[in-house]
Amino acid sequence: MRLDSICTHNSPCVATIGFFDGVHRGHRFLIEQVRREAAARGMDSAVVTFPVHPRKVLQPGFCPRLLTTREEKLALLGGLDIDSCILLDFTPHLASLSAKDFMEVLRHRYNIRALVVGYDHRFGHNRSEGFDDYVRYGRELGMEVLPAEAYSMPALADGRPVSSSLIRHLLQEEGDVATAAECLGYRYFIGGTVAAGRGIGHTLGYPTANLLPGSPDKLVPANGVYAVQVDVEGRCYGGMLNIGTRPTLANGDDRSIEVYIFDFNEDVYHRPLRLTFVRRMRGEHKFASLDGLKQQLAADEEAVRRALQQAEAVQ
Repeated sequence: MRLDSICTHNSPCVATIGFFDGVHRGHRFLIEQVRREAAARGMDSAVVTFPVHPRKVLQPGFCPRLLTTREEKLALLGGLDIDSCILLDFTPHLASLSAKDFMEVLRHRYNIRALVVGYDHRFGHNRSEGFDDYVRYGRELGMEVLPAEAYSMPALADGRPVSSSLIRHLLQEEGDVATAAECLGYRYFIGGTVAAGRGIGHTLGYPTANLLPGSPDKLVPANGVYAVQVDVEGRCYGGMLNIGTRPTLANGDDRSIEVYIFDFNEDVYHRPLRLTFVRRMRGEHKFASLDGLKQQLAADEEAVRRALQQAEAVQ
């Protein structure tokens, strides 16, 4: 996949545009339509996206909770067999453009000859115009505007459509990493480096690695205990993860991400880790004593190992 930013995209292409946080199944369905339309026209396929969340530009104090960092998003897009990804810097000037002026940028700077537009996608500074307006502007600019095909996924029994917002809710509010994985098309993950912790895990017989996420914008799922896969510099282990404030230890509001890596005995301080979420086992609880916590940790380890074995068996 070729990356284009400031430079002009020379080859005529069929494209779609969006932030594509998470690059979930709905995004992939849309991008596959772009690939088909491009092949039918003998053109390149392209995705136009933004390196920074637009709201962060318009509202400097806004702190997004993203499913993917810039690098993660580009890596996922790179696996979709598209010809190029156009990184368009979202600036206050760009935000001030009308829909027609914005489309003119796409047509003349990036040679987009056909634009596939999602059913709910709006652009332009006031977002008051809709698909019929885009079609009219496209004719004037020499750009065909195509409606995206509707996408539905039967995984959610309540009929909620797949979206980045839904996946964020599943992860952040419910800790439902299993349903989130169904929507994403892959298991949710967090990367970062190991920082020094309080060392309490050693005293309980469960030494943990304290993960510091690589990006402050990356969404951390709801507090609780999770079965995870742990990637340590290319080697994969099972692990028991706790996200929370450790209420039994009177830890205050300090939220931590601590993983006990199974069958592992190495110093990982300052080394990179990647956690892939398999299943949420339970919420975070306060126990009456450290002995009660230790008994629960032993039960958790047994349950997590079993969950990881089951997950491996169905892959």
